Amino acid sequence: MPLFTPSVRKVMQIISDAGYEVSVVGGAVRDMVFGRVPKEYDICTDACPRAVMTLAAENRIKAYRKGAAFGVMAWILDGEEIEIATYRTEIYGKDAHRPEKVEFVWALEDDLARRDFTVNAMAMNLKGEIFDPFGGRKALEEKVLRAVGDPEERFEEDALRIFRACRFVAEYGFTIEDDTREAIVYALPRVAGLSVERVRDEIEKILLAPQAVKGLRLMQETGLFNTACRCRSCGSEEIIPVLPELDRLVGVEQNPKYHSLDVWDHTLSVVENVTPEPLFRWAALLHDVAKGLPGVRRLNKHDFPADYGHAGVGADIALTIMNRLRMPPAFAGRVAWLVREHMDYPKPVEESVVKWLKRLSGGISGRKELAEATRQSLILRAADLRGGKVDPDQIIHENVILENMVQHCLIKVPFYAEDLAISGGEVASLVGRGPQVKQMLSILLERVQNGDLSNDQLALREAVRKKALRLGITDPEKARHRRNAGSGK
Repeated sequence: MPLFTPSVRKVMQIISDAGYEVSVVGGAVRDMVFGRVPKEYDICTDACPRAVMTLAAENRIKAYRKGAAFGVMAWILDGEEIEIATYRTEIYGKDAHRPEKVEFVWALEDDLARRDFTVNAMAMNLKGEIFDPFGGRKALEEKVLRAVGDPEERFEEDALRIFRACRFVAEYGFTIEDDTREAIVYALPRVAGLSVERVRDEIEKILLAPQAVKGLRLMQETGLFNTACRCRSCGSEEIIPVLPELDRLVGVEQNPKYHSLDVWDHTLSVVENVTPEPLFRWAALLHDVAKGLPGVRRLNKHDFPADYGHAGVGADIALTIMNRLRMPPAFAGRVAWLVREHMDYPKPVEESVVKWLKRLSGGISGRKELAEATRQSLILRAADLRGGKVDPDQIIHENVILENMVQHCLIKVPFYAEDLAISGGEVASLVGRGPQVKQMLSILLERVQNGDLSNDQLALREAVRKKALRLGITDPEKARHRRNAGSGK
């Protein structure tokens, strides 16, 4: 694997040839040592920002000041944007994420000392030599996440590092070092200074990571779910909770006849078993969020815990959470829909499936969206069944049959008026324009769905003609004039 992309190597060579120190730093070095291809490369140099911009101009390279206050410039080579930062230290104040003051320094070690974790405090030069003053390579080998220097100071400087710690645990399977873990707890009040957008984005990265469960467990165990953050709206600002609804699930027992795990461990198992895409992971995380709540939790006739109606209540809670975290409305709505529908599935027989799809179609705008929504719902159901259910094999098998039956029914049966082999215009030509067109299409749709009528143009036209005769409509235009005259139009 080449150490650097051609563009990165060219940038480094230009800066080095001008007599300056230059290295790739941070996450790119971590990933290369870990055996991964870096997603991006950050370059550090002792050249001051003005010198970096001058070198770009001399070499006819497009460049701009990306973060002038932080000494960060950007060069564009072959469509690739490469950030170049001057060595610096940072001084933090009241802001929970942004430094209050930046000072340029002239030693690489001083720059690395300001970084969050030892695995991110390494540098690599053009020859591939690694500068590692804080033991990052050893930490990678041991899979231990350790703060650079005093962990309390690191988290006090930037509270987003708390979420990043959970993300690195989820991304790389790290174990977090004891002092670093304890410092997270001390720094929790600083989360209140973070924006909800930054918090949400970090949580989603944790959710999508290969070992998301480890990151989520760390969030819960350190108390991160019970923190609060900033939300700005219409010029005002309020403090909102992060995810206390999840912390409540820990230790909530379930009926042992159906479940081998409590609600929290079951939730984590479903997250682990579902496709690592944002929609599925958020829906999995929130699908049982209402379990154990007063009014939902009861005892059944055998004195086992039961949560009647938890899907509907949970959907409302999920929508509240999605809106609170500033998720796009369509995304938030689909997550809530998946939570609402995750308990109600038909037997895998055509009549039951058609009835189920007919019910769902009432709240979904078209055939394509209906097909996608049901596909997503069945994927979530499969993960739910694998997430600690007792003897799930038979139901999992039925779920596969149900998936095939749904696809069959979506091809065979119309669920929207536009799926009929007759248009509204054709119906109007037989019964006249007006509300009766929509009524007639609804009648035709129901008859086709019930199997009483073929979705064939000639058969549908004949059905409309017969219905018109029964209504006494022989001339649509005369019928329309009579209706208009009767209404005074």
